[in-house]
Amino acid sequence: MIDQNLLDAVKSYSENMTRPITFVLGSGEHSKRAELIDFLTKIAGTTDKINFDVEATDESLPSAISFKVVSHLDGALSDTGIVFSGIPGGHEFTSLILAILQAGGHTLKLDEGIQKLIKRFNKPLQFQTYVSLSCHSCPEVVQALNQFALLNDDISNEMIDGALFQEQVDANNIQGVPAVFLNGKPFANGKIDTAKLIEKLQEQYPDLLADANEEDAEQLEQQDVTIIGAGPAGVAAAIYTARKGLKVTMVADRIGGQVKDTQDIENLISVPLITGSELSSNFEKHLQEYNITLKEHVRVKEIDETEDENYSIHLNTGESFKTRSIILATGAQWRKLGVPGEEENIGQGVAFCAHCDGPFFKGKEVAVVGGGNSGIEAALDLAGIVKHVTVFEFADELKADQVLINKAKEKANIDIIVSAATKEIKATDGKVSSIVYEDRDTSETKELDLAGVFVQIGLVPNTDFIKGFVDLNRFGEIEIDERCHTDRKGIFACGDVTTVPFKQINIAMGEGSKAALSAFEYLVMQ
Repeated sequence: MIDQNLLDAVKSYSENMTRPITFVLGSGEHSKRAELIDFLTKIAGTTDKINFDVEATDESLPSAISFKVVSHLDGALSDTGIVFSGIPGGHEFTSLILAILQAGGHTLKLDEGIQKLIKRFNKPLQFQTYVSLSCHSCPEVVQALNQFALLNDDISNEMIDGALFQEQVDANNIQGVPAVFLNGKPFANGKIDTAKLIEKLQEQYPDLLADANEEDAEQLEQQDVTIIGAGPAGVAAAIYTARKGLKVTMVADRIGGQVKDTQDIENLISVPLITGSELSSNFEKHLQEYNITLKEHVRVKEIDETEDENYSIHLNTGESFKTRSIILATGAQWRKLGVPGEEENIGQGVAFCAHCDGPFFKGKEVAVVGGGNSGIEAALDLAGIVKHVTVFEFADELKADQVLINKAKEKANIDIIVSAATKEIKATDGKVSSIVYEDRDTSETKELDLAGVFVQIGLVPNTDFIKGFVDLNRFGEIEIDERCHTDRKGIFACGDVTTVPFKQINIAMGEGSKAALSAFEYLVMQ
């Protein structure tokens, strides 16, 4: 199950450990127990920093194929709160390796402000994260919660391979992964990053996450430019301002933004093909070339104007700092249907951009949900690629311009269904296989077999935190001029969060560069 190349990688990574760790196995019998023992034995055999004694079991662990990671601190064993139920292969192998390294003293990949926030919890938080070993989104959640457990003795996280614990999956009515339970109750599911996990904790336990005292956090000195958002626009803005020698801080949920969730990108000029995760990794590498203070997995709660016509940035970690100018690059997110099967199948048949993802459905049958201009335009684009397109519109008539409707009706491989309420997107073997909808005229539930669902019900700009602070249009986009100025002195905006048309990576990068140059010009003239 585990090849020599992976074992060699474990041996290499273990050189970064400053203290040993131990695997402790649960007791009992299971058909997969021998396989798990062999798996752990081989990993422990790569270095003397990893210990495993098959006879030393812990009856308190959930099952015979559960094991925990124990750290050695000051000569004594210390429970990390990290448990794996199942054999963490596939994408979860990385989660295991990171747990080993971090329990072994390697630096955590969390902002210092977040670490202090997590340490302030004073009540038991027991997470259970149900995963599929083939899930691309699951490791990010497992790894974040494992770090939470390492930071706070009151927090634990159990990764559960749903394929091996089907009774639990059925009992909890789990329809997609990752599915996170907290103290036995549903907490989060689907694609969710570290920033969102923290936000949900703050919502559920506001008394436990009160703002830190100023002395509890290392405060930044006043910055020249603060960039909020780390998608293509924000990254471009950060690099351009840093190259001007300015003091730059970037605050973001995650580097890459929505790009990180994109499969293949084929229209980035000069790069014939790159995945969203690769491009996001390249963004991070490029940012590291410059003196940029990065506050990742952190969100801005509020912006205040100061008496000296600068601004104060208040973060959800309790930190705050002053800045002379701000570039808003928070992007937009696709408006979602909010039906079962949508979130967990993004990238597995659920898509939001016909330009980007249409070619992957060549010769297949797909649906477009949404009968406005974007929906009909998507259907027309897809009609030249796929075998057949079915458009679903909730209202009793299409909302698109008549010229687009006429073109769609002329296409032999486009069908249009109005008065249709999407109820569920089903998947088979990890891929979308059908859509369930209700005929609103007859209340009849119907199901259509297909390979992909393109959701086209609009974009939602990420502007909630600045409503009333800068001018927004009726769609919630930030109003800017041709030089990326907002209506407030010293505040600029760029990319998908603004009124600039055509939400594309290339355009966002250019707008980010333009906003940076405008901010530099503003600061020089002050």
